[in-house]
Amino acid sequence: MGKTLIEKILAAASGEKEVRAGEIVFARPHMILSHDNSAAISKIFFDMGAKKVWNPSRVFIALDHAVPPPDWKKAQNHKIIRNFVEEQGIENFYEAGTGICHQVLPEYGHVIPGVVILGSDSHTTTHGAFGAAGIPIGRTETASVWALGETWLKVPETIKIVLNGRLQENVYPKDVILHVIGRLTADGASYKAVEFHGDVVRSMGISGRMTICNMAAEMGAKAGMVPFDDVAREWFDSLGITQYDIVLPDEDAAYEKVYEFDCSQITPQVAKPHKVDNVVPVSELGEVEIDEALLGTCTNGRVEDLRIAAEILEGKKVAKGVRLLVYPASRKVLEEALSLGIVEKIVKAGGEVAVPACGPCLGAYGGVLAPGERAVSSANRNFKGRMGCSEDTGIYLASPATVAASALAGRIVVP
Repeated sequence: MGKTLIEKILAAASGEKEVRAGEIVFARPHMILSHDNSAAISKIFFDMGAKKVWNPSRVFIALDHAVPPPDWKKAQNHKIIRNFVEEQGIENFYEAGTGICHQVLPEYGHVIPGVVILGSDSHTTTHGAFGAAGIPIGRTETASVWALGETWLKVPETIKIVLNGRLQENVYPKDVILHVIGRLTADGASYKAVEFHGDVVRSMGISGRMTICNMAAEMGAKAGMVPFDDVAREWFDSLGITQYDIVLPDEDAAYEKVYEFDCSQITPQVAKPHKVDNVVPVSELGEVEIDEALLGTCTNGRVEDLRIAAEILEGKKVAKGVRLLVYPASRKVLEEALSLGIVEKIVKAGGEVAVPACGPCLGAYGGVLAPGERAVSSANRNFKGRMGCSEDTGIYLASPATVAASALAGRIVVP
């Protein structure tokens, strides 16, 4: 019986000839990712008796959550991280304003096919878009990897999701993954690896693949992956990266489950509060007025996403009483969007373009909702309090196209 992609990648990362789902392996990461929580991790690191990180070239830290820091405690947290980075000689440190870790890591060539990327963030699954295995881990585990250079993992079973058909107009990868999550539910892939296959996936650019792998976490997945192909090859060629091993699943791989979706039947989707799997077609949502529209984050903050929104917003104005907040995923994204005139279109329509960062996504910084307010968001979560401290706020997740169209209408509408 053949091997799945996660089985092959974890075999290589652990130095084993082969591994099977259910086995325990000690895996060595190509990169270990963290962000503003690195101050807490560094305390754990020293408390456990560690002195030096095992390999400064394999540790990646980006300041992206509390950017700019909204109070002195967050600023102090950043200072602690900067000092740790300097003391440890960590080579891959990205200052506040560079962008969100999941965008910056691949942009700067730190992800290659066939490797393990560990990260102290649940959306580390994003990096499976490049034929790698992005696996989220906890802070204590991250501290131990900083010290030891490896950690134990249980090899997960794999679910194969086949996305076939041709997408309708105004239907995007975000709509596809919301539809899938709505069908499989929020725990439908708990501690599973998910492989995405099919015509729709093959036709997606890297941006769309990052979106679906990012949101694999919302099904409980341990990893979300797209097998390497020519689309990925072009991405690495553009970065001048040619040295890597291509790892592909075997045709006779043993999958726990296989799901097939006819994506030609999917219409624009929306996840209603307060669960990501509470998904319905936008056309069936009914009248939902909004106070805020959030475009960006690590899920949908790339140039492709901003361009889609700008084309809808061009020559129009955001509805009275609606705030359109735009958080590009990185400075490189912002620079390209500026050069293409995308930002100008968004700003002229009334959008507020902010520093490349997470912004209000996790409910703590810049643009949070007031009690009783509603938002349509291109981010990845809509739990209570996610974009604010009040439990009676309401977050609706949708594609950048739906976010932009809704900002113009003042209510959630089909783009």
